[in-house]
Amino acid sequence: MPYTNKSIPVLVTGGTGFLGSYLLRYLLRQGYTQVRALRRPHSRLDLLPDVADQIQWVEGDLLDAFSLQEALDGVKQVYHCAALVSYLPSDKDALRRINVEGTANLVNEALVCGVEKLVYAGSVAAIGIPKEGFAADEHTPWEWSKALSHYALSKHSAELEVWRGAAEGLQVCVALPAVILGAGRWSEGSLRMFPLVKRGFSICPPGQNGFVDVRDAARILIRLMESPLSNERFIVSGENRSFQEVMEWIAQSLGVPRAFYPSPRWKMQAARYADALWSLLAGKPREITQDAIFHASQQICFDNSKLIKALDWTYIPIAQTIAEAGRIFLKATAQGLPADVFELSSEVEITG
Repeated sequence: MPYTNKSIPVLVTGGTGFLGSYLLRYLLRQGYTQVRALRRPHSRLDLLPDVADQIQWVEGDLLDAFSLQEALDGVKQVYHCAALVSYLPSDKDALRRINVEGTANLVNEALVCGVEKLVYAGSVAAIGIPKEGFAADEHTPWEWSKALSHYALSKHSAELEVWRGAAEGLQVCVALPAVILGAGRWSEGSLRMFPLVKRGFSICPPGQNGFVDVRDAARILIRLMESPLSNERFIVSGENRSFQEVMEWIAQSLGVPRAFYPSPRWKMQAARYADALWSLLAGKPREITQDAIFHASQQICFDNSKLIKALDWTYIPIAQTIAEAGRIFLKATAQGLPADVFELSSEVEITG
């Protein structure tokens, strides 16, 4: 059955993050009247300054079962977006605690509290690596490898916890977003490419990946919740593009068009050692890790046809996403790069 009652409480985890903040905005825009979100006391609300007072905040943590019970009281629909994204070796234990144990706790309490449906924002990192020349789809088998990042391992294990919940009676849908692009915090995640390009960076990773607009990713989560679909997983990826293409589009959007040159693996390894030395001297976290190099060097493409067919979905072109984000980034540069977001409409007009 569809889940379209917009007057009952819905819970979002990870609502102060990139994807979660857009999800909260769309839920409010689409008429949900009791939007509840779990947040830790120190979580920033800089992506939600104009709508934060319309959200029912519950202070808590995925690792605190009592706070989850409070957050889930009366809730029938849960969107699970909270996760740690990191390729730092030092975050290995934190990735398992937050992504795996946190998801297990949420699933356990959802079952106890009578939640009817959970939509989980996983990651394409939890999909197996296809044979050369083939696109990965929802059925590509997962095979353990020493080359897999701790992040990928944690997202795979977290998804298994969601499927355990399904086996115990919880209705679930699993969304697997590719690299998410948009406007948000310019110093975090994939959005760091914008300031890097602006500063004159001219090399890029040699790999290819899937990319998706954050607005698509957020709206798809809602559509999956409202649909009768259950116990299904879907790749959420608008286009397969090389990092070279993406960075050249970013440069064009910033008015600094230039050619980018894929860096060979040995140069990336040299940069990793230099980054490790700099982080030691400067006392700052490393940005270039072995896992990050492996992730950015893979030639992966994804088959997104299952979701397009199931939801009759039309993705925003990635070139349009980057052009719009670039305009917002340029305005933000003059103000010290505060976090900013796309202006939302019920439906996004696709141009070009």
